[in-house]
Amino acid sequence: MTNAKTSCCVGRSAGAATATGESASFVPRGDPVAFAWRRLPGGQFRMGTSRPGFEADGEGPVRTVTLSPFAIAAHTVTNAHFGDFVRETDYVTDAERLHWSFVFQAAVAPALKRRIVNVPRETPWWYPVPHAYWAQPEGPGSTVVEGLHHPVVHVSWNDAKAYCGWSATRLPTEAEWEFAARGGLDQATYPWGDELTPDGAHRCNIWQGDFPGRNTGEDGYAALAPVDAYLPNGYGLCNMVGNVWEWCENYFVTGYPRETSAIDPVYDTPTSARSLRGGSFLCHASYCDRYRVAARSANTPDTSAGNIGFRVVTEAMPTAGGADPSRHPAGDPVSVKPGPAQIE
Repeated sequence: MTNAKTSCCVGRSAGAATATGESASFVPRGDPVAFAWRRLPGGQFRMGTSRPGFEADGEGPVRTVTLSPFAIAAHTVTNAHFGDFVRETDYVTDAERLHWSFVFQAAVAPALKRRIVNVPRETPWWYPVPHAYWAQPEGPGSTVVEGLHHPVVHVSWNDAKAYCGWSATRLPTEAEWEFAARGGLDQATYPWGDELTPDGAHRCNIWQGDFPGRNTGEDGYAALAPVDAYLPNGYGLCNMVGNVWEWCENYFVTGYPRETSAIDPVYDTPTSARSLRGGSFLCHASYCDRYRVAARSANTPDTSAGNIGFRVVTEAMPTAGGADPSRHPAGDPVSVKPGPAQIE
């Protein structure tokens, strides 16, 4: 993990060891996991924005892009989904290999805060908590048993790719992600239109109050929300902005709109970072207004944090709708491998 770019929503390390990112050894599934899939026809759309945003992120210029048909999961991958993968494959995430992951300050116990070292200067709200990982997201003693329908977090790009390899799916390209997030709207700011709270209704899980010290939770959630919270967009997709950042397939480059094809664009020249889209529950207009469909961010492929997740796509074009195994029965076991808290 490297500290190349500052964002309130994406934690980065200050000199951590690098995870191996080695491939897990397992037999892939024959068919895609039975998500609630949404079939999208592809075609042309206007990608990017000419509106004020973060110029350094490469949000513009606007250009017309043509996409092939694909299917995308209506929700991000849940703790229940990821638990199935881990139980079947014994996969070990990057956070487990590194023995820590970033946890937002509000979720860290005061006694633990005083004992943690190497808090990033640029983003002091992110604490590198020993033995925090997807199944104990706030560190030893925490659990996801009550949050199986929440998005899995503390997953790196490497981890997301491993899940895709097992589940017969893949990560979306940035163009596919933005096409899906727009829900059929042309150049709207959000997946539902240009007003953040139309008729006073909250449509996504972001920060309200004063970042980073006070979140009023006016949208109903002060931290993560279930994957199907809020109304879906025009394509039937939930939480395309807010809640968790979503990994994309692309390497990240600021000049993405100018350096990729206008047909099924994907930037595949190696860089140090992979692309992220959608913003998270920590995004706030005063600092990180990246809960817009054209907004972009990036991080190193071994980075994990309490607000980074992913959703999957496939060309297999499974039946739209279908079963959604993210709603596991209460008490469904989740594989947890706790370790002793070793805090310097």
